[in-house]
Amino acid sequence: MHLNKVSVKFLVLLLITSFIINLTGCFRFGQERLIIATTTSTYDSGLLDYILPFFMEKYDINADVVAVGTGQALAMGKRGDVDVLLVHSPEAEKEFMDQGNGALRKEIMYNHFVLLGSSEDEARVRDAGGAAEAFGKIAENQSFFISREDNSGTYLKELDIWEKAGINPTGEWYVENGSGMAETLRMAHEKMAYTLSDRSTFVTLKNNLDIEILLEKDEELKNIYSVIVVNPDKFPGTNYEGAENLIDFLSSPKGKDLVKNYGVEQYGQPLFFPID
Repeated sequence: MHLNKVSVKFLVLLLITSFIINLTGCFRFGQERLIIATTTSTYDSGLLDYILPFFMEKYDINADVVAVGTGQALAMGKRGDVDVLLVHSPEAEKEFMDQGNGALRKEIMYNHFVLLGSSEDEARVRDAGGAAEAFGKIAENQSFFISREDNSGTYLKELDIWEKAGINPTGEWYVENGSGMAETLRMAHEKMAYTLSDRSTFVTLKNNLDIEILLEKDEELKNIYSVIVVNPDKFPGTNYEGAENLIDFLSSPKGKDLVKNYGVEQYGQPLFFPID
């Protein structure tokens, strides 16, 4: 069968029209674009999928999310690859700001890190008076501990606790995973090992894991999330207005309600708490 020139032109036009229709189902032309680099916990927990549609509708903006560890997110900000960061490592964030990479930083919400392990708890960390003492018990007993070892906010917190405990963890018992939180939790489950996690990721995955919370609510384990606007003076292409609008939205009564209510219906508890 041979197509004449009119038929070919019609077919091409039909294909182009179909492509445009599909494209406009995902994006609305003419909208601003905001690129957000975020820690994996806010993405994997489903929080951003829940909150961002409200933000995008209010400000008529498209938000593109890149979910990586906090270290990688900060590195992207240092290169000017993104407009705004949602991260959870206060010391690294302060260094980022001191180097002139950020124009504005605001603490938005928090939850807690949790120390996880098998119900047998062979190192008896349940009896510990705090995170540093618990880590000391794990090292003394040489119980398996799975470390993310990925420059994430959780890994940086882990290193901070080891330092406070006066321990340099080495040996066969200390397993450096080099992966994200979900994979680290699966490995801890398989080895019946200890690990440090953010609460939100553990709660969303716990039904598939045979490990449990052994230590929590220690002040040392408080996990604060901040939004940082990348400095437009250093990176002129930054969407400063859109990034500032994200901070305003998350700080508003509507944004705070969304944060504190997320997880209650599905998991029976909030996964994050807004900072007043």
